[in-house]
Order: sequence, then C-alpha cells, then structure tokens
Amino acid sequence: MQNENIIKGQGAQRNVINRFDRFTFEPEDEDFELIKTSFTEVFPKSIVNQVKSADLPMQYSMNPYQGCEHGCSYCFARPTHEYWGYSAGIDFERKIMVKKNAPELLEKFFRKKGYQPEPILLSGNTDCYQPAERQFEITRQLLQVCLDYRHPVNVLTKNALVLRDLDILKPMAEQNLVSVSLSIPTINEELRRKMEPRTSSSHNKLKAVEVLSQSGIPTHVMVAPIIPGLNSNEPLAILKAIADAGAQSFGYTLVRLNDSVEPVFVKWIEDAFPNRAQKVLNLIRSMRGGKLGEKKYFDRQKGEGNIAEMIHNTFKIGKKKFFEGKEFPKLSTDGFTGTREQQLRLF
Repeated sequence: MQNENIIKGQGAQRNVINRFDRFTFEPEDEDFELIKTSFTEVFPKSIVNQVKSADLPMQYSMNPYQGCEHGCSYCFARPTHEYWGYSAGIDFERKIMVKKNAPELLEKFFRKKGYQPEPILLSGNTDCYQPAERQFEITRQLLQVCLDYRHPVNVLTKNALVLRDLDILKPMAEQNLVSVSLSIPTINEELRRKMEPRTSSSHNKLKAVEVLSQSGIPTHVMVAPIIPGLNSNEPLAILKAIADAGAQSFGYTLVRLNDSVEPVFVKWIEDAFPNRAQKVLNLIRSMRGGKLGEKKYFDRQKGEGNIAEMIHNTFKIGKKKFFEGKEFPKLSTDGFTGTREQQLRLF
C-alpha cells in the first residue's frame, strides 16, 4: 500500500540538508507540490571531465546538464548538486542547470595541442537526454561536433528521446564512432513508474533498443541498479527481453546509497512501499556490511554476502543463456584529425 501523501512523479519527497550549509529552509508540506522545474544557464570553463575512478572503464565524460528531472531516488549524482548550493532532494530534480556553451567547449577541447582521442562518455553523472533536452538540444549539438571531428562517443541514457537523433547517430555508427547504452532496471511498468517516474516507459526503452540495433548502432543495456526486494527477481526476464530486442551486451550494478542519497531513498521507499521498506533496507545492508552505502573502489561494485552473490550468479546464468558469443565493438579513434570535417550541418 502506497502512502497517499506521496508526491507523484517525484523521487525525492523532501529537500535534504546540504552538508555545506549552516542553515536550511524547508517549505511547508503543501508547498512541495507547487514547486516548478526551473532552468538556469551556467557558464563552465570546460565540459570534458577526466574520470579518475579506478573501477570505471572510461577516461572522459561530459554532462550538458546538472541535476536531472527523471526523479530516481537512488541516483548517485544527487550529492553533486550540493556543490552548487542546492539540496540533493527536490532541488536536484527541479533546479536544472543548463550548459549552453558545451558544444563550443567541446570543440575547444578537441583542438588542444597534443590531444590524444579517447571515447568520451556522454552522461556519466546526469542524463543527457532528460526532458530538458527536448527544449535545449545541447546533446544533439555535442553529437554533431563529435561527428564533425570524427571523435568517438558512448551515450548513456534512460530516455528513448535518443531516437530523435538517429540522423546523426547513423552516420557516426557507419564510421564506428558511437554506441548507445540504455538504462533498464525493470520491465515491470508499475514498478518503473515509481522507481524512475519521469523516464521513458519500459516498453519505449525496449523499442529504442530494437530501433537502435536495427539502425546499425551498437547497443548496450545497463540493468541498474539492482535493488534487492524490488527488482532483484527480474534480471533473467530483462536479459531475455533486451537480447530479443537486439542488445549486444549488458552491465549491472548493485544499489548503493552514499551521503545525501541515503535520506532521499529511505524517505521514498517508506512512502512508496511502506509494507516492505524495512525489508528492502535490511537486504541492502546485508550487501554493504551493515550500511546502506559503499565508497571503496571495486567493493562498491561487488557488494558482499549471500544476496549479492545470488545476484551475481543470476547475471552469469543470463549472460551464458542470452549473450554467449556476442561481442561489443570497440569504437575507433583513427579518423580523428583535430579539425572539423566539412559536413552538412544537421541542427
């Protein structure tokens, strides 16, 4: 039974205290429903970030938006909003910062003397195809710059809006310059509406996998995060569905609730699933040494205990059953010259 007072279409049900602030302001309960999404243009000096995490495979990432409207209560990026003076709670979903100068910054990065190209992850922190992208089209412009410079890029998103840009993705794929990863943690649509309320539907995500694959675009799926007691019974069904849709590979992560993500998630699950909230939280603790979060490199990916081991074994079975013999192509850096190719502009 769900709490009748839960804010629908919202992951965070409250703002949580910003760890950098001495004082905090909390609106009255009825005011939360009235908060509208706002967009603020910011002016970063760079758009490409060097990834220094030892257990992540990419060297660079870029994020055209700060904050995310998708509303996933477990999003690991929530604490980054605190550096801007906002809360990791409702502010993260409703106060979106927009980097309109991102395409110019990317071109400047490509022109750096001595730059050696490596595939860049488009997203990695917040979703590059969140609803704001319909209005601002920054992700589309970034892809066009990558095509113009023949630079490889890996796209990660929860949103089928990626199909809008097939006219850029197809010629990139023909030159082995792009792959797309869809995040699909559940194919139970009722659960999806609660877990990630403003993402594309499960059906539309699977359709996007199918269309991308049929268009010759290498397609990967992140089954993430796995939350024991919520979607931990789904891996085999998800792997079969994405394999049937044409995905060439998959990855997965176990949920971890670090820093200010923890109070957001705890409040959400107590409101959305009050009858099993404590069971889910205890199962997470069983994978995280009695805690809800984990920051140690490699340990944060693996978890510990019987529940974590069961999840790992399930994915091993699914890989053997549905993905045996499939290989995901490595993107090419051979065509990059550091200068813009003379191509028809698509935006």
